[in-house]
Amino acid sequence: MDRKIILVWDFHGEDAEKTAEHHCRHLEEFMVREKMEMLENYVNTTDPIHFMACMTVYEKDIPVLRDTLKPHRAFVVE
Repeated sequence: MDRKIILVWDFHGEDAEKTAEHHCRHLEEFMVREKMEMLENYVNTTDPIHFMACMTVYEKDIPVLRDTLKPHRAFVVE
């Protein structure tokens, strides 16, 4: 079975939350346009000025997503 991977884009500053939410909408549009499966898409935070746009996908799609969307970080879902 294909592993699940979380891709993360970091945003900092006063407008970070709105920027992360906006980025999530673009991620969703990209996945629909490219006919790729997205398992989850959400905004996460660690403090009031650091928000993350996160997307969970299958490992098989990582090469295309990594090269096209350039996430800041990625994690394997255990």
